[in-house]
Amino acid sequence: MTVLGLTALVATGSVAAGLLGALTGLGGGVVIIPLLVIAFGVDIRYAIGASLVSIIATSSGAAAAYVEEGYTNVRVALVLEIATALGALSGAGIAVYLRTDVIAITFGLVLIYSAVQALRPPSSEALADRPDRIAAFLRLDSSYPTSAGTRDYHVRNVPTGFALMYGAGILSGLLGIGSGAIKVLAMDRAMHLPFKVSTTTSNFMIGVTAAASAGVYLRRGYVDPGLAMPVMLGVLAGSMIGARLLHRAPPARLRQIFAVAIAGLGMEMLYRGMTGTL
Repeated sequence: MTVLGLTALVATGSVAAGLLGALTGLGGGVVIIPLLVIAFGVDIRYAIGASLVSIIATSSGAAAAYVEEGYTNVRVALVLEIATALGALSGAGIAVYLRTDVIAITFGLVLIYSAVQALRPPSSEALADRPDRIAAFLRLDSSYPTSAGTRDYHVRNVPTGFALMYGAGILSGLLGIGSGAIKVLAMDRAMHLPFKVSTTTSNFMIGVTAAASAGVYLRRGYVDPGLAMPVMLGVLAGSMIGARLLHRAPPARLRQIFAVAIAGLGMEMLYRGMTGTL
């Protein structure tokens, strides 16, 4: 296969990854890394480097549209980003010393766990309807558009969400995925944000998280411009398409897409890591 043909295939796969990432808040990295490693035989560290660059593009492409449409809770994102950025720096520092099979197995387990959690019934709405003292102090409560009009919601369990976001940041730096799966579940389950608000706020956050760890990979030489460029452009195009489709997608269907996509990829990465076929 020619270099041009390979670049076109990578870019096409990246469009699909960006679309999925924008609709589910995953950021595209959970698709990009298995795609590059399994389908194209790219070393997982170079795949992570390209993924981090694409995650920044995903966040830039989708976040502006979501903020304009009124889905993203910017105040929640800014508070939680402190924890994820610190965690990303920690994870990136650890990743360069781990074997690729260990990274792949960790990646697979995280994705499978995220898929199981996503399919669990939503948390009680009664808890979500009661104001939280810390959230009220930080003015995190907000509203979002629905087919029936604007709906108000209250943010819960800010300290728990902050701690989970630090762990999500570590996974981002370690695995190069933007940790959107963990961020969405933390905001949806622990903090009781509506699912669409969780996914859009995750998209807003992942760019900053990825930027914090991308510098470490760039310094170590794991960002290849020839690979990162088609991945970035494809993911950016896909994320902008996804941003326009989100408001028509029912939350229950988004949960199912989220769970099926990451479960399949997680099992594949777990198998590859355990059998040493990366």
